[in-house]
Amino acid sequence: MTRVFAYCRVSTAEQTTDNQIQEIAASGFQVDSRRIIAETVSGSVAAIERKGFLTLLNKLESGDVLVVTKLDRLGRNAMDVRATVERLSSVGVRVHCLALGGSDLTSPSGKMIMTVISAMAEFERDLLIERTQSGLARAKSQGKSLGRPRSLGATQINLVEQRLAEGETIAGLAREFGTSRQSIMRIRQSIQ
Repeated sequence: MTRVFAYCRVSTAEQTTDNQIQEIAASGFQVDSRRIIAETVSGSVAAIERKGFLTLLNKLESGDVLVVTKLDRLGRNAMDVRATVERLSSVGVRVHCLALGGSDLTSPSGKMIMTVISAMAEFERDLLIERTQSGLARAKSQGKSLGRPRSLGATQINLVEQRLAEGETIAGLAREFGTSRQSIMRIRQSIQ
């Protein structure tokens, strides 16, 4: 007999998974309350790093069905969702997503949906990279300085260079100038 599990997730303690549980029940899936995993964790945390999801993985067996209301309940982005669905499929667990018409994401049509979603995510990521690079190039051509501001000014850098040449320690200079040891080491490397 097929066991049905539900995974419900919200991002903050002010939210509740009650709506997700009701939506799953209203869609016709009969889920025993012992098989509902509900947790509060940010969507930015990968599924495999979530305590509740790991508990779920330990309960699932081949032939089981996992139901989620939306894909974003499973993962932080399309690539994470795809990896999660593939992991579940590899152990014989079917994954149904209500927002996609209740389709089984491990079936041939579900795999096609996941492929399209992954392709769109990759396309969006490539566009973002392209826009970022274009913006950086424009800023650079306008003479704007890029990156994090320096922690020390030119006068301070010259003083650090002199004091390094006199043999003062990196840690001592970092404390005195209120900066990191790494910043002092970069100055040392630039004069060597």
